[in-house]
Amino acid sequence: MRAAAFVQPGGPEVLTLMEVDTPQVSAGQVRIRVKAAGVQPFDCALRAGWTPPGVPPDYPRIPGNEFAGVVDQIGEGVTGIPVGAEVLGFDLLNAYAEQLVVPAEHVTAKPAGMPWEIAGGFSAAAQTAHIALQELSVGKSDTVLIHGAAGAVGTVAVQLAVEWGATVIGTAREENHDYLRSLGAIPIAYGDGLGDRVRATVPDGVDVALHAAGGDSLAVSLALVADRGRILTLVEHDRAQELGIRVTPNLRSAARLAELADLYTQGKLRIHVRRTFPLEDAADAHREVEIGHGRGKVVLTIG
Repeated sequence: MRAAAFVQPGGPEVLTLMEVDTPQVSAGQVRIRVKAAGVQPFDCALRAGWTPPGVPPDYPRIPGNEFAGVVDQIGEGVTGIPVGAEVLGFDLLNAYAEQLVVPAEHVTAKPAGMPWEIAGGFSAAAQTAHIALQELSVGKSDTVLIHGAAGAVGTVAVQLAVEWGATVIGTAREENHDYLRSLGAIPIAYGDGLGDRVRATVPDGVDVALHAAGGDSLAVSLALVADRGRILTLVEHDRAQELGIRVTPNLRSAARLAELADLYTQGKLRIHVRRTFPLEDAADAHREVEIGHGRGKVVLTIG
């Protein structure tokens, strides 16, 4: 099968189209004929040389941990997922490929009305945002500051927080402010004086901060939120413990994904795909993600 993979870490140019062995299922697994796969900063870090805990240093390495496609093989003991089922799901690696094998409990049914490119880029951002807001105990009385609010995770986090009754302040470039308003957030521009602009917008203060962007936004969050247990970073993992702030635990599940997919079906969750690339242009997809500050998802189309 074809896959976008690399044999040594480096810049986007090391990610090339190559032929690799087609995977076969074992007990409890399903194989997916991939139609689309999301592209994330996680994938870019992997390509640049980071090895996630528990992953052997084997090459070629295929990035991609969210996908959508059609089940074409099932392993012994798998029930309720027939061959031909349209699914979306998650794993740690290997989604930038024509076929992918994952545990059966990592997939859920794709809503019939969800386009493939949205389904392929749905799992990571949706689950990350959902887990983060639950960790932060976001509720009706909260004012929530979301940095990087127009990005993939931020887009979902804004909508979930609004759905849960919170007041949402979203930081983003000015060209994304109308987009944030359409999601229900109050937009504020990045840059010098960010903390003062937030204070002027919400004089009663900020209860919760989700840090999904770089720059000085973490320092602003630390200055604005009194309880550091209600600050969560998706960026500064290495500093979280010393600062006393949170990171997202690995709580992804098919049940959570199904719940979020249902919100999409109900029209309560919108996903913006800013750009798609064919599998052979995966390197360009990584370049697009690494620009930063983009609106919504970047997705590879495969099948």
